[in-house]
Amino acid sequence: MVTIGSTLEDIMKLDDASREMLLEILQKRQIEARRDDIARNAKISFKEYHSGKTTPVTADEAIKKLEAL
Repeated sequence: MVTIGSTLEDIMKLDDASREMLLEILQKRQIEARRDDIARNAKISFKEYHSGKTTPVTADEAIKKLEAL
């Protein structure tokens, strides 16, 4: 079974340049995954707005609602 610990041990066996490259690749993939999440959430939000499930509010109204939580 592959675990985070065993994976980290394998990574530490790589040379410095390879570890740096791996770190850069992981960071870029994480950024892309976050962008995909944001885009997916935006599509859902627009769909809900256009179907009437949500209504626009001002920034002040949104802050008041958040403070009431």
